[in-house]
Amino acid sequence: QVQLVESGGGLVQAGGSLRLSCAASGSIVSMYVMGWYRQAPGKERDLVARVSSGGTTNYADSVKGRFTISRDNAKNTVYLQMNSLRPEDTAVYYCNAFAFPMNYWGQGTQVTVSS
Repeated sequence: QVQLVESGGGLVQAGGSLRLSCAASGSIVSMYVMGWYRQAPGKERDLVARVSSGGTTNYADSVKGRFTISRDNAKNTVYLQMNSLRPEDTAVYYCNAFAFPMNYWGQGTQVTVSS
């Protein structure tokens, strides 16, 4: 069973930066599609960014140019660098690892951006 553990969330002022980390229990980061999703209160969980096993990245339009997803295969860790944070980025951020039919989620980390 794969485990994903997120860290790096917290409270930051608008315009600030945070870096989220997702540590995987197995050597899956290089083989799975690794993604970050977020869920704000009363809203659905939405894709923020993802990186394929081949290195292709995708971003939600709302974070393009501000967030960067990256991975360190040797450390089995995926990162989300978040810059120029806005109050609307406030949400619980979840790490995801997908390779059909396997689909794993972390427990989430809270990011709160104050205005």
